[in-house]
Amino acid sequence: MITDALVFLQSWYASCCDDDWEHGYGVIIETLDNPGWRLEVDLVNTPLAGALLDRIVVERTEDDWVHAWSNGIHFGGACGPLNLGELLEAFRDFVGNAVSPPG
Repeated sequence: MITDALVFLQSWYASCCDDDWEHGYGVIIETLDNPGWRLEVDLVNTPLAGALLDRIVVERTEDDWVHAWSNGIHFGGACGPLNLGELLEAFRDFVGNAVSPPG
């Protein structure tokens, strides 16, 4: 599951790179100190620009949790230390289900 979601993220990122977008936008994956992971994906100047996602909150235990959302500018997420694959899957689901507002 992690591998497939990571391959998807890499492919999505590569599809956005047009010798311009990647100079001002991109993807950030970093650690949190609680512990956990944070994901931020820029949606500006992609087919997902403007696509919204109400906050998804999954709280299983103190270390087993996932939050994901989109404000139309960024897809954001945070998760527990062993939930990065699940967060990347949430991004893949968002891409598959996203509807951008009419331009």
